Amino acid sequence: MNEQLDHYCERMGAEFWAEPLNAVTNAAFLVAALFAFLLWRRKTPNDWVGLALILIVLATGIGSFLFHTFATRWALLTDVIPIALFIHVYLLFALRRFLGLHWVVSIAIVIGFFVLSPMVGEIWAPLVGSSAGYLPALLAIFVVGGFFLPKNRKLAIWVLGTGIVFALSLTFRTLDSTLCDSFQAGTHFMWHILNGVVLFSLLRVLILHRAG
Repeated sequence: MNEQLDHYCERMGAEFWAEPLNAVTNAAFLVAALFAFLLWRRKTPNDWVGLALILIVLATGIGSFLFHTFATRWALLTDVIPIALFIHVYLLFALRRFLGLHWVVSIAIVIGFFVLSPMVGEIWAPLVGSSAGYLPALLAIFVVGGFFLPKNRKLAIWVLGTGIVFALSLTFRTLDSTLCDSFQAGTHFMWHILNGVVLFSLLRVLILHRAG
């Protein structure tokens, strides 16, 4: 679990601050969690699902910071587990609240998403590397946003716009390893910054929809 990992262009050694940009830009997740919390407290202070998702975003920022500083297998788990939790929990409540699906149907879809996502990642991995694992989440944003349009056009457009930002974020994540020779810092730090925007935007939709 203490094996040293080198996944990103910026890392040039095993030192704690070997990825300064990747480490510091995790503040984007903390800012997203803070602003979402302030909105939640003002609009839907009794919605514990919203608060739980905000805390998951906070944990994502902390976990990602640990991974980009310690860069070990145990630190990797603190990074990927909160992200996976957010994706699946948010999807469950988006299906339930935005699309009005029955709990049984919503849970079945999330289970199917969980089972099939790794397969999609394996198919696209030769083209986009480890970023392939996030393509199902990108697709889910656009699918939910599309079905949400007839029900709440304003918030659905916000969801679709968030999908565009996430696609751009995913592009920066994918380009990181290919630009090492020309740009030593890489582009992974932009993944953090833009994902802070993505997570806040998704939380904003959830909160405003709950608030009516």
